[in-house]
Amino acid sequence: MNKKIVLLCVLALLNTGIVAQKTKDVWLDDLPIKSFSEGIPAVLPKTNAAGDSMKIKGIYYIHGVGVNSTSVLAFYLNGMATEFSATVGVDDRGIKNLPHKFYVIGDKKILFESGEMRWGDTPKDVNLNVQGIKQLGLLVLVDMDINKTYSNWANAKFKMKDNALPQTLPNSNEKYILTPLPDKKPKINSAKIFGVRPGNPFLYTIAASGEQPIYFTVENLPEGLSVNPKTGIITGQLGQKGTYKVNLKAKNAVGEAQKELRIIVGDTIALTPPIGWNGWNSWAKNIDRAKVIASADAMVKMGLSQHGWTYINIDDAWQGQRGGTLNAIQPNEKFPKFKEMVDYIHGLGLKVGVYSTPMITSYAGYIGGSSDFENGKITDSIINNKRAFRYIGKYRFEQNDAHQMAAWGVDYLKYDWRIDVNAAERMSVALKNSGRDIVYSISNSAPFSHASDWARLTNTFRTGPDIRDSWLSLYHSAFTLDKWAPFGGRGHWLDPDMMILGNVTTGSALHPTRLTPDEQYSHVSLFSLLAAPLLIGCPIEQLDAFTLNLLTNDEVIEINQDPLGKSARLVSAENGVQIWLKPLEDGSFALGIFNIAEFGKTPQSYFRWGDEQPINYALEFNRIGLKGKYKLRDAWQQKDLGIFDKSFQTTINHHGVILLKVFPVK
Repeated sequence: MNKKIVLLCVLALLNTGIVAQKTKDVWLDDLPIKSFSEGIPAVLPKTNAAGDSMKIKGIYYIHGVGVNSTSVLAFYLNGMATEFSATVGVDDRGIKNLPHKFYVIGDKKILFESGEMRWGDTPKDVNLNVQGIKQLGLLVLVDMDINKTYSNWANAKFKMKDNALPQTLPNSNEKYILTPLPDKKPKINSAKIFGVRPGNPFLYTIAASGEQPIYFTVENLPEGLSVNPKTGIITGQLGQKGTYKVNLKAKNAVGEAQKELRIIVGDTIALTPPIGWNGWNSWAKNIDRAKVIASADAMVKMGLSQHGWTYINIDDAWQGQRGGTLNAIQPNEKFPKFKEMVDYIHGLGLKVGVYSTPMITSYAGYIGGSSDFENGKITDSIINNKRAFRYIGKYRFEQNDAHQMAAWGVDYLKYDWRIDVNAAERMSVALKNSGRDIVYSISNSAPFSHASDWARLTNTFRTGPDIRDSWLSLYHSAFTLDKWAPFGGRGHWLDPDMMILGNVTTGSALHPTRLTPDEQYSHVSLFSLLAAPLLIGCPIEQLDAFTLNLLTNDEVIEINQDPLGKSARLVSAENGVQIWLKPLEDGSFALGIFNIAEFGKTPQSYFRWGDEQPINYALEFNRIGLKGKYKLRDAWQQKDLGIFDKSFQTTINHHGVILLKVFPVK
């Protein structure tokens, strides 16, 4: 037969699908599976989510992916897969009688649904034709408030055409900027209230935006304090309890600004939520002195400090051995000249935080605040078997460590363990007796049953697990906090964890956040409404214009830092829209209207499909307890919208927000 005719015949057969294209098996556990996960706890290849052998009803599997709690795995196939297969079930280490549901969803259609499965049930096989499917999602639904649920996608694999591989979902939505650039005239952006304990060192920086240089003065500054006119850094000491009202002034070549500050000398510090940076989601265990100093320098050079961003917090992995004159935790080799580093950061007008734990070892495997040895030392065998020593030892060193932090000039402590009241109180007392005001933040997943204890003992308390850069994680971390709201307030703030903006390392290598731009606006809005700590979790020097704009809107930050200190409450949740309302000190309100798009109501709602549309929404004032006329101001656009009577019409993007300041009109 003529070669040309043979070729034409082969092409014709390919077009009709009679001759199959070349395919290959791609095991999910051979992919960088963490980068596909939008769940909160760990997802692990070739093991269950506890890191042990994968076993369902006594049968071991060498291939597969182990997940925990509600799990979302999202794959972009772009029509390059032909089959998906797996065996699903609850791992033998799972919880008895807890229902799990497995789903496979392709381009919004449910391709497989397991029904309820429990520990001990026979696993179910999945064999699906996925020809032509662009996006495929693997979902496990289980109670998100229960840990160690352990579900398995055993033997999970794709058949992929040619040499194609599944990809992570593209996040190419336009990064639209809403907030206008700051004026050249000076504007003071510091919090309006500041707390300090009597006799303790005082450090407060007047944050001001505008054309540089800016010069600072303070009227009615009480005796014992002084201000540096070039930096706006106020230092000194106040011995008497009481409230001092001072007038901050900032002046440059274009104009001047002023703002009243109330200094309250008493028993309570952190009168507004801490606002700054934490190094874990930037560098994890790779943090070192140079990265910390670079972050502090970037806080100033990028202009964040002009908008009130203050804390530079070192997370886990700075700790060395116990020693020194106080037999306290000393820095490891990555942090030489620790006190010199702290002094340098203070010289920039910023504050410094560190990490510790009451356990023998931290989660990253470094020395903690207790030991089974009287001298508190940690041995190589303990370090090499760190997971076995995540408990509180016989000997405790809270006083040693608190006094060492105070001697260095530390301003913030993140204390991380399986939270209990006794350990929380011991460190609380030690910090208060250290001679320095050290903001006390406990982590993670504080039990709600002891919410009043966390409010009594700490300055911030983590309300949930470690956050991930996904809508599922953000929703679980922040949109479910209404029940916690009564326990947040001046000196004791609800903490949903770090912010998941910019480039982050949450569960995989440094990568741009997977939140869409709309989700990022919602993220910053809700954290501000909740009066949550604002801790940037990305390398500051890598901020792009969009993310920097998100973090430097003074009207949004002012909502977070409002002196009244009230957390927003969820006042309406219907038809896929949540409304959160926060009272402010001046008698106005901050109001967030969030399009959550019925998230969690259907299996499809756990995934982003790329065709989501905005909604039109009518806000009825009386339905959220507001009566009369109100002047509305768009906080993100910093623009007055007018006076409205009874209702307000708007459009909200998918997973987006309209953030308003609401002023009663008499």
